[in-house]
Amino acid sequence: MEVGNQSVVAGFVLLGLSDQPKLEKMFFAFILLMYLVILLGNGVLILVTILDSRLHTPMYFFLGNLSFLDICYTTSSIPLVLDGFLTPKKTISFSGCAMQMFLSFAMGATECVLLGMMAFDRYVAICNPLRYPVVMSKAVYVPMAISSWVAGGANSLVQISLAVQLPFCGDNVINHFTCEILAVLKLACADISINVISMGVANVIFLGVPVLFISGSYVFIIATILRIPSAEGRKKAFSTCSAHLTVVVIFYGTILFMYAKPKSKDPLGADKQDLSDKLISLFYGVLTPMLNPIIYSLRNKHVKVAVKTLVSQKCFA
Repeated sequence: MEVGNQSVVAGFVLLGLSDQPKLEKMFFAFILLMYLVILLGNGVLILVTILDSRLHTPMYFFLGNLSFLDICYTTSSIPLVLDGFLTPKKTISFSGCAMQMFLSFAMGATECVLLGMMAFDRYVAICNPLRYPVVMSKAVYVPMAISSWVAGGANSLVQISLAVQLPFCGDNVINHFTCEILAVLKLACADISINVISMGVANVIFLGVPVLFISGSYVFIIATILRIPSAEGRKKAFSTCSAHLTVVVIFYGTILFMYAKPKSKDPLGADKQDLSDKLISLFYGVLTPMLNPIIYSLRNKHVKVAVKTLVSQKCFA
């Protein structure tokens, strides 16, 4: 294909850890193990939220969606990463790159919205418990979950549509493990200001707004918990939202760490930082989805009981 006098790339080369062959084998084992834990942990959570009637509530419905989302998010990129660790020539087609960007971007945006909706569920449960069955009825929480998926998908469609319209010519090497959208945009041989503005607006909507909403919800939740007279009552109320709060802190804390840390101006330091940024991004993509089911299993007695029941049934079946 040609645009003017410039040849347009038909695919990309993923740099990954090509310059660190010894690290590739080690990281292959680590990432594969973490990916298997993600599939197992989140798969079990989905099963118990479906099979155990005691977990047929809005909170666990959202949790099942979160687990399914984490499986989709990691599956959109981790198999590609693992293949890259073992393949000398790490290439991906233009359409494959676009699809991978779409899925990753959609899952990330959906998780932001979903975490906000889970905060609202905890707010209603603790601050307005008598109205909870009405406010969070099935006719309400199912459309809430669906809307989070639709919003994430629509946002991703806009961002990726703008990205694939750009001409990519000359250098087609992506300095990353996957088709990370910022790394891809650096290769465009055209003005990307529209893409940057669009992504900035999306970040405000899908990162900023949910953070403010979650923070506001927990201000009211904590204020309500502190007004509970008994220590046992306060402990019980806080235990219902501690797992969600832990997941939120890890999710947004990791994002803040990745994008807020200072950039090195030294060329040698910049090379090391590129490697550091890639590894942090890689482990962020697997660490949070791996920790989510562990956190909910350890900090939620209903999930622990349901998991033990499921395991015992399978063992003695």
